[in-house]
Amino acid sequence: MTLTPESLYVGHHLTLIRTAALMTDDRGLAEEIVHDAFAEVIARWSTIDPTKALGYLYRAVTNGCRSNLRRRRTARAFVPDRPTPEQGADEPVLQAAGYELIFKAVRHLPPRQRQVLVLRYYSELSVAETADALNISEGAVAVATHHALNSLRSLREELS
Repeated sequence: MTLTPESLYVGHHLTLIRTAALMTDDRGLAEEIVHDAFAEVIARWSTIDPTKALGYLYRAVTNGCRSNLRRRRTARAFVPDRPTPEQGADEPVLQAAGYELIFKAVRHLPPRQRQVLVLRYYSELSVAETADALNISEGAVAVATHHALNSLRSLREELS
C-alpha cells in the first residue's frame, strides 16, 4: 500500500495531537501545531520520502511545541496567567483511571524530559526516532529519560 498524506493523517493525527497536548499542556494549541505540521508535509509531499514522512511530522510537531513554549515563557514574563482551559471530554475517564497524578508529575518535568517521555512512552517511538524528532543524540534521549524517570520515582516515594 502506498503511503499518501491522507492515510498518514487518518492514521496518526490523533496521536500527534495527544503528543503535542502533553508537551504544551494546551489541547487547542496542540491541534494548531499538528495541523500546521500536516500542511507543511502536504505542501512538500513531492520532495519527502514517504517512509520518512512520519518522522518528519514528529520533528515538525516537536519543533512547533518548542517554539510555542518559548513564546509562552516570554509572554508570561509580561502578562498575567490565563485561565485554565476547559476540561476535555476524556478528562473524567483519565481521572477515574488514576492518571491525574501522573499527568501532574509529568507537567512539572523540565521541557526536554517531558518531551522525551511523551515521545518514548506515549507515542511509543524508539530511542532513534525520539532523537530524530527532537534533533538530539540518542545518548541525550537516554540521559533525559533516566533523569525524568528518577524524578517521577522520587515523587512517587514522596507521596507514598
